[in-house]
Amino acid sequence: MNANDVVAWFTDPANWQGTDGVPNRVLEHLVYTAITLLLALVIAIPLGAFVGHTGRMRWLVTGANAARAVPSLGLLFAVSMFVGPLIQSDLAFVIPSIAVLVLLAIPPLLSGTYAGIDSVEPAARDAARGMGMTGWQVFARVEAPCALPLFLSGLRSATLQVIATATIAASVSLGGLGRYLIDGLASQDYTQMVCGSILVALLALAADGVLALVERYAVSPGISGRVPRVARSRTTSADPDPHPDSTDSTGATGANRPDPDSRNSALWASGSTGPAEATAATGTPSERDRT
Repeated sequence: MNANDVVAWFTDPANWQGTDGVPNRVLEHLVYTAITLLLALVIAIPLGAFVGHTGRMRWLVTGANAARAVPSLGLLFAVSMFVGPLIQSDLAFVIPSIAVLVLLAIPPLLSGTYAGIDSVEPAARDAARGMGMTGWQVFARVEAPCALPLFLSGLRSATLQVIATATIAASVSLGGLGRYLIDGLASQDYTQMVCGSILVALLALAADGVLALVERYAVSPGISGRVPRVARSRTTSADPDPHPDSTDSTGATGANRPDPDSRNSALWASGSTGPAEATAATGTPSERDRT
């Protein structure tokens, strides 16, 4: 097998038609991924929001993170063997596979939602409550927008994990792009396996790119840091007096008032080093009267 075989496989019209064609397999993979993420979001978002908002039941997040250590393939076979025979339909292998994918997608979504809400500044919550907002309004208007970056990060992680795991789920008769790897291994068609792997990688990159764009336009610029920072430069005014038309205690206007810089220059020229020495040199009115 070489690069020419891979190019020949992708350019073969037979691989782009029928139920085994690339468009149909990509569509199946996307359907499995969408169903899995939808079910996982329905479960993970309310739990993560509750834990992050109230600070209770944090053991749920810890337990969900610990569940990531469970081998995906072993869990997939175990659930399929025990649950599959109980389903008397063509979905005997699809439902267990979707259930396993949902279990694998919940931890990153739950952790992202909880971490995002828990990281909101307490001062922001206190300010919202001080404005008279209810608990639900604080969550919807303050906590949820601030938690959006971490939540979307968890969503991206869950999406990539589901796309990758749905590939090995083809070993229990699930469709999708994983069929190219399983069928290719069974028939020793290594070109088909390589091409199937390339398709899975491209699909994962495309999904991550779409979610990255969603994150860019969904997150507030003030939270994401996209607001340009304008450097404040100190400007010097030609007239040191901010009120040129004002009068001082002697009645001189700002235009006729002696320049303080010129007086300082005169003092320095006379050898004086400051106001104290200037007073000593010239003497105060009372000192001149005494002399």
